[in-house]
Amino acid sequence: MAKSMTGYGRAEEVLHERSLAVEIKSVNSRYFEYNMRLPRNMGFLEDPVKKLVSSRTSRGRVEVGLNVQSLAGGNTQVTANIPVATEYYEAVSEIAAALMIENDTTASTIARFSDVFTVTRCEEDEEELTADVLKVAGEALNRYEQMRALEGEKLVADIRERLKAIEEMLQKVEKDSAGRVQRYKDRLYEKLKEILEDKSIEEARILTEAALFADKTAVDEETVRLRSHLRQFAEILAKEGAVGRKLDFLTQELNREVNTIGSKCQEVEITRLVVDMKSEIEKIREQIQNME
Repeated sequence: MAKSMTGYGRAEEVLHERSLAVEIKSVNSRYFEYNMRLPRNMGFLEDPVKKLVSSRTSRGRVEVGLNVQSLAGGNTQVTANIPVATEYYEAVSEIAAALMIENDTTASTIARFSDVFTVTRCEEDEEELTADVLKVAGEALNRYEQMRALEGEKLVADIRERLKAIEEMLQKVEKDSAGRVQRYKDRLYEKLKEILEDKSIEEARILTEAALFADKTAVDEETVRLRSHLRQFAEILAKEGAVGRKLDFLTQELNREVNTIGSKCQEVEITRLVVDMKSEIEKIREQIQNME
């Protein structure tokens, strides 16, 4: 079943003393576009997550957000720079002696100088973290896919209803078109009769004109092609995977055939049906813009 390009999914889990949260959302786009927000020093995660997402998404602008928090507090190491601290203490002591004041220096006083401590981040186990992130991303992707599938079902149901409406209108066009030549012959006969009054009217001339009219305004080929396109449309809607581009092209073909019918048939009732069919096709086109 076709899917929508818009969706959202989020998953959160604690693995190996880390809280991992992955959020996936997407909106319409002609092609596949990808953007990922990552914590610092975790750029190695971008390619694996992108491969996972792109394996199940072919169209749409997808944004992935990742949040990683260490619960053990062991990913940061703080060490004291004793030589620097000693120099600070000696400098303060020298100031106190020179000014003949009390040296009230304490450890907390020295700790206020930023270069007394060295803060380093422990190296992440990239292989372990990648596996954990992909696990959580897979869960978020499942929920994201579920939402896209539900939206896709709604789109397909709406499009099927519109295809059905077009087919019903097409039947009316075929029915009205069937008697069009005879109506033209009758109007032509009455017009010639009015102009010529009592003079004889050549039946062969009327038949010739009617034949020319029928040849110029016949829509049999267009209605046959339109029916074929409608059947093909329904078949594609039932397929799995990305179908949006195929349906977009087919929608153009539907519109082309209906336009040709409208140009050949100028009768009020058929013109009205053509306008209604074009309206339904435009609504289908709008829905397809949301479909993968």
